[in-house]
This record gives sequence, C-alpha cells and structure tokens, in this order.
Amino acid sequence: MHSFPENQPKLVIAGGNGFLGKHLAAYFKKAGYRIVTIGRQNTTAPNHVQWDAQTLGAWAAELEGAAALLNMAGRTVDCRYTEANKREISNSRVDSTHILGEAIAACQNPPQVWLNASTATIYSHTTGAQPANTETSDTNGTDFSAGVARAWEAALWDVDLPRTRRVALRTSIVLGADGGAFPVMAKLAKRGLCTPQGSGSQWISWLHILDFCRAVEFLLTATGQEGVFNVCAPTPLTNREFNALLARTLRPAFRLPQPVWLLEIGAFLLRTETELILKSRKVVPQRLLNLGFTFHYPTCAQAVDNLL
Repeated sequence: MHSFPENQPKLVIAGGNGFLGKHLAAYFKKAGYRIVTIGRQNTTAPNHVQWDAQTLGAWAAELEGAAALLNMAGRTVDCRYTEANKREISNSRVDSTHILGEAIAACQNPPQVWLNASTATIYSHTTGAQPANTETSDTNGTDFSAGVARAWEAALWDVDLPRTRRVALRTSIVLGADGGAFPVMAKLAKRGLCTPQGSGSQWISWLHILDFCRAVEFLLTATGQEGVFNVCAPTPLTNREFNALLARTLRPAFRLPQPVWLLEIGAFLLRTETELILKSRKVVPQRLLNLGFTFHYPTCAQAVDNLL
C-alpha cells in the first residue's frame, strides 16, 4: 500500500489508464491530490496497482483512508456488437463496480466519496422538439446500451455503504484533442465527412474534457449530494449542426454525403457500430445547473474552437 504525506488527500482512480482516467489523474494531481491508479496493465508505473476488475486482491488496500474513489473502468464501446463483445462491455462495467463495492464494505476507513462512471445513453432515443432528458426523466431506453447502463448503476447501489457517498456520472460524449471520439471525428471531417450523418436530426450531448474534470471535482466536494448526475454541457445540438460546425472550422475542399447505407458499410469496415452516431441523445445537466455549476465551454462552438 502506498503511503502519502498526511496533508495530501489520496484519490484512487480505477480504470485510470483510459482517456478519461488519464485526464482525471493529471487534473487532480495538479489540484494537490496523491493519485493511485488501478488498472489491468502490468506496469511498473509509480502509484499504479494491477487488478483483474473481478476479484478482491492486494489492490483493495489502496481504498483504506482514501478521500475518494473514481471508477472509470469499462471496455470501449467502439467495436462491433457481437455477442462476445456485448458480454465484455457489460461485464467489464458491472463486475468492476460490484467488486469495488465489496472492497469498500471491507474497509476500516472507507473512501468518503465514490464517483462511478455511467452513461447518458441510458435515456431513450429522443428526437425533434421532445424535451431534453434530465435526471428526473422517466425515459430510460430499451436497447443494449441502456440495459448495460441500468445494470451498471444497479451494481453501484448493490452494497450497503453507510459511510461512503455515492454518485453515478451519466456522462455524454467527452471531447478532447488527444483521445476519445473527437480526433477521429476531426480527421474524417478534414476528408470531407462533415455532412449530416443519416438524417442529421439526431441530437448529440457532449462535454469538453476540462469541464468533465471540473464537474467531477465539483461533485467530489459537493457534500450531501448523491444519486445520478447528468455530466454533459447544457446545450445539446443536432448532428447536422455539429457537422456544420466542423465544416466551418476545418474547411475541407469538398463534402461527401453520408446516407445510412454508407454509414453501415463504413461501420462494418471500421469494426464499430452506427448506433454511436445515429442514436439521438438529448440530455441536460439539470442537477449540476441547480447546484450552480458553471461551464468553461457551455456551447459546442466554444469547445471545438478550443480543441482545434
């Protein structure tokens, strides 16, 4: 177990080697926390411990006396939804959350706060002028992604943890220059693929990576706040508007149409699913706004400007 100076709070990040985990580690290190990452990689990196995300082990000792636990573990959804991949997507999220709950329950001095990743795709496909989903919306989807999200969140509440405050982070697409979906989107846009995908009427809920880290910090210190929080910018936009924004900024020499049949072929060749771009996600962070959280990048134009 790593020992840190008394005055430096310890933050444990499970799944700390992914795009979001790395950004959180850098952000909170700068904010004065000592970071321990837990991941599947067998690495000699300082303050990193290995786990299989399914069983208790030496890693569990790191939770003793931690100020907070952030769980970002989960296999990428950017793949074909074969039965094997679907099992892995679901199990990697649900099993890791279950075992973290068990580890906290066994602590003498458990983490004060546990923030667990979830996803804004828990909500149903929301089209046109339908109101955006807030945390009180009773509009959970019935597709595979929504089912995974429900099981993931159920695992967070599965164990009785009276001394640990718990929050499910229903996160939208996080835009960053060095990982996640945005660099791929920008690369395709430069090659002319910055036209509406399918009808272009599907909504995109998004968030700048800096605002993601800031929202996590805000919730980490928001004493008494529990339950689900939508972690996204307050201004969802349509796929048509988003692509127009990329076109204005990147100015490709030509623009190619992207009908659904072409997207299906492209998704097959790239070993991914069209759901990632065709599902309509219209979500707003009502609870964050009610608590007075402000965004550095409230509009997608500001975020894209900054990232490009």
